[in-house]
Amino acid sequence: MRAVMYESFQQLPEVVTVDDPACPQSGVVIRVEATGLCRSDWHGWMGHDSDIRLPHVPGHELAGTIVEVGPNARGLSSGDRVTTPFVIACGRCATCKRGDQQVCEDQQQPGFTQWGSFAEYVAIDRSDANVVSVPGSMSMEVAASLGCRFSTAYRVVTQVGLVESGEWVAVHGCGGVGLSAVMIAVARGARVVAIDLAPESLELATKLGAVATINANEDVVSQVWDVTGGGADLSLDALGSADTMVNSLRSLRRRGRHVQVGLLAGKDSSAPVPMDLVIGSELQVLGSHGMSAWSYPAMMAEITDGLLNPQLLVRDLITLDEAPVRLAALGEPGAGVGGVTIIRP
Repeated sequence: MRAVMYESFQQLPEVVTVDDPACPQSGVVIRVEATGLCRSDWHGWMGHDSDIRLPHVPGHELAGTIVEVGPNARGLSSGDRVTTPFVIACGRCATCKRGDQQVCEDQQQPGFTQWGSFAEYVAIDRSDANVVSVPGSMSMEVAASLGCRFSTAYRVVTQVGLVESGEWVAVHGCGGVGLSAVMIAVARGARVVAIDLAPESLELATKLGAVATINANEDVVSQVWDVTGGGADLSLDALGSADTMVNSLRSLRRRGRHVQVGLLAGKDSSAPVPMDLVIGSELQVLGSHGMSAWSYPAMMAEITDGLLNPQLLVRDLITLDEAPVRLAALGEPGAGVGGVTIIRP
C-alpha cells in the first residue's frame, strides 16, 4: 500500500510503498477513504510524543470501509462503513469499566503507538469496543473529521465543561477543535466569545454563532471580561500553549471552569498554572482527552438530525501526495485557519 512515512523526527515525510497491515485477531483492517490532518500529528512528527517508534506512519482521524475482519472480532463485516476514536481502549481495565475509555490504562493510538491512517489501509485492534458505524447519509470526509477534533470538542463542551444555556463560553484558539467547540456550545444555547489570530477563523466563528470575536494579539483577558460583564463561565484552551492557558484562566469569572484540551507539548509541557488565582477565585481546572466510542451515537444523532453541522468545518481536501508538506507546515502561524483539512488516500 501507499503511505506517508518519516524515518526521522522533523524530517520531511515521504510517500512510500509498504506492506499492507495484518489483520489483528480481535480487530479489523479498514480501507481508508478519508483521514484528517491534525496538529497532534505535527506534535508527533516533531518528536513530542514518546510513544512513536521510527520509521512511522502518522494519522489518527479516520473513516473508511472494513475489508477484513479478525476471527475474534464480533458484530462487524467486510463492507461496513466505520470510524473510530483516536484512543483505542482495551475495554477491560478499571478505567474502561467505569466508562472512561478515552483515558484507558492500556490504550493504543493509531498514528502514535502504531502506524496510522495516512495510508491506503489501517489496522484497528479491539474493534468490539472502539469501531463505530458511520450512517449512510454521512460522508466519509465528515466522519473522519469526528475522530479527534469534533468528538474531542463535543465531550469538552457537553461532558467535561457541562455547558448550560445562557452561559458565557470563551474559546481560545479557533482551529478544528475550537471551531467545533463554538458550534457545539452555540447549539446548546451558550453565548460564545471566540479568540484567534486569524481573521478567517474569527469570521467563521461568527458564522457559527459566536456573539463576539477577539484578536489574540490584543488584550484578550480584559476584552473577554468587558464582553461577558465579569468573565466567562467556561473557558477552553483549544490551542495548547502556556499563554493561551493563562489567558483562559484569567478570562474566567469567580468559580468559573477552565478546560485544557489543546496539547501542552515541548517547552510548554510543564507550563506553570497561576494557582493563587485558582484558589482565590475557586476556579475549576479540568483536562479533556478525546471521547469514548460509547458517546458517539448521541453525537451522531445530533449530526444526522441537523443540530450540529461538522461539514461546515471541512476546509479543503488534499491527496496523500500533498500530505507531507502540509503536515510539516502545521507548526506555522495560521496553519489551522478556517477549519479541517481532510486527506483522501
